[in-house]
Amino acid sequence: MRIGVLTYHFPPEPAFLPGSLAEELVARGHEVRVLTGFPHHPGGRIHPGWRQRWRYETRSERLTVRRVPRYAADTSPRARLAGQLTFATAAALAGRRFLAGVDALHVCQTPAVTLAAAALRRALPGVPVLLHVQDVRPGAELTGEPGGEQTAAVLRRLLRDADAVAVTAPSMRDMATAAGADPSRVRLVLPWTDERIFRPVRPSPAVRRLVGGAGRCVVVHAGAIGERQRLETAVRAAAAVPDRMDLVLAGSGADEPRLRGLVADWGVRNVRFVEWRSPPEELADLYAAADYQLVALRDLPELRGVVPAELPAAFSCATPVIAAAAGDPATMVERARAGLSCPPEDWAALADRFWLAATIDAEARTGMGQRGREAYQRDMSLRAGVDRIERTLYDVAAGRATSSKPN
Repeated sequence: MRIGVLTYHFPPEPAFLPGSLAEELVARGHEVRVLTGFPHHPGGRIHPGWRQRWRYETRSERLTVRRVPRYAADTSPRARLAGQLTFATAAALAGRRFLAGVDALHVCQTPAVTLAAAALRRALPGVPVLLHVQDVRPGAELTGEPGGEQTAAVLRRLLRDADAVAVTAPSMRDMATAAGADPSRVRLVLPWTDERIFRPVRPSPAVRRLVGGAGRCVVVHAGAIGERQRLETAVRAAAAVPDRMDLVLAGSGADEPRLRGLVADWGVRNVRFVEWRSPPEELADLYAAADYQLVALRDLPELRGVVPAELPAAFSCATPVIAAAAGDPATMVERARAGLSCPPEDWAALADRFWLAATIDAEARTGMGQRGREAYQRDMSLRAGVDRIERTLYDVAAGRATSSKPN
């Protein structure tokens, strides 16, 4: 097949899903054309060594990447809107020729790419679209941003008109249908992780010393420390069981300074912050050194249908999980019997899970990790996800070809 891919971010930006999807489709023999912008994330500035210009393409075997200029700052809501509008305009102008003749278009949908997807759909009316939804926010949340009401309305039209819709979590299916998608066109494609990095390994002595624990149960949170995670709950929970476990926060984010202050003010001795400076290729070492990985999300309706990247990574590494979350993340851990779960933002319930986790012996923890690994390989792996996407692309291309034939 000739497959188009529309995405706001693409490697060398941290955009693993569209990057690995394009690579895998090419490996399966498809011709892939990626339409994206010049790399500027994270940081909101064009990466060093790059210069925005109109005609810029890179080609390798069966893979062509066309980058279009856009307003690259994302330091404020208005700046982000300017980036979305300029990207939508440039994508529609370039895509009319660049994507002409593709059999199907895969759209890596986020709020940032919504306007571009609508513009391209008008520019390429004969091309079937698979809308791969990463973020279905309630209209009320979007309307708090400049242009948010219009973006929410455009997303509803895209969900209604797309030939197929892929969602990354079971609850997101309900959110997508509530926003206008035809339930018969919705497909579940669970998110995968970078399997070259996240895999079962033996932890090195250096990483074991880094996470510490002195023989006690070690729970690691390796990821963002921000408002979505609300890790104050985890700090309070760890402080309630100081003799049973250690909580290691190996990440960074906007909430990190405040949490460090809380740990110091409360005199919590079993919570440590680790600055992870090793290359990403060694992250599996950090997962392996933990007895459990903590996956935490706030109790917000839109987060119940989100599978955070730490969950497939932990499953792929065969590391047991403690999920302090509602909705799909907790359900997936419970269904796989790959760890423990509790309601989000409930420090007492999480403290109870920390206490229970410390009582579970090493053999039982190994069994949890192995069941998570099996669930990942069966339902969440790169091969399983691309199998579903590829099959759906074939279906929408065949359906559009059939409907275009004269009766």
